[in-house]
Amino acid sequence: MVQKFAAYGSDVSAGTYKCADCGYIYSNQSKKSLPPCPEHNKKPHSKNGWYVVSGQGDSVKDPHHTKK
Repeated sequence: MVQKFAAYGSDVSAGTYKCADCGYIYSNQSKKSLPPCPEHNKKPHSKNGWYVVSGQGDSVKDPHHTKK
């Protein structure tokens, strides 16, 4: 199963997201852009984004939209 990916700063719907680098779980209750992972400065991060666990994920109209 391929998980949908949303980069930091992507406009997303409410849902749950998992850091693509360290697995940190982030829940977003309202539509807003995704922040960097809170562990970003503590552990090496190279993917700089989130996997969509639940919710709609990255909007196609978002300027940060990615097809990863």
